[in-house]
Amino acid sequence: MATRMQAGERREQLLDATKTIVAERGFHAVSIEAVAREAGITRPIVYGHFRDLPGLLEALVQRETARALSQLHIVGPDELADDPREPLLASLRTYLEAVRADPATWRLVLMPPEGAPPILHDLIAEGRAAVLEQLTRAVGPRLESPDPELFAHTLSAISDEGARLLLTDPERYPVERIVSFAGWLMRELAP
Repeated sequence: MATRMQAGERREQLLDATKTIVAERGFHAVSIEAVAREAGITRPIVYGHFRDLPGLLEALVQRETARALSQLHIVGPDELADDPREPLLASLRTYLEAVRADPATWRLVLMPPEGAPPILHDLIAEGRAAVLEQLTRAVGPRLESPDPELFAHTLSAISDEGARLLLTDPERYPVERIVSFAGWLMRELAP
């Protein structure tokens, strides 16, 4: 029997149930019936919170991308000293710790499962563009790079690949190993 919940709590419960299904079986396994079953309620309750399946999936995608972006800390120009490497490495560590703490959210963002709704790809692209713009502004004036934008793309690629490795094989690619390598690489690229 369904427990009485406030509307906001119920909505979160339904999004969590949807996230569990996506994490375990992919987007193709999500249906209103599957979400209701996972949450231990009836389909009309799901429909009472979400107009239809695309609306439910869009709400999940928006929540998870917002969560992911809120966990990031991209250094700003005022946070960088003469040597920007330490604040950048601290930012990378924060990112990787967020990935380790909430792997289901970050798998959606970094490795979208097959059948992901188009809005997921759109929101990921928007978030990535915002991060790259902020990173370019932050590192551009501090590093003697001939192309701060490409340098920002390189840092982002290293960070995202490190996060993917952490998600797929955390024993082999722990946070410390990735941060240590990134520190070495930054010293080589921007001595």
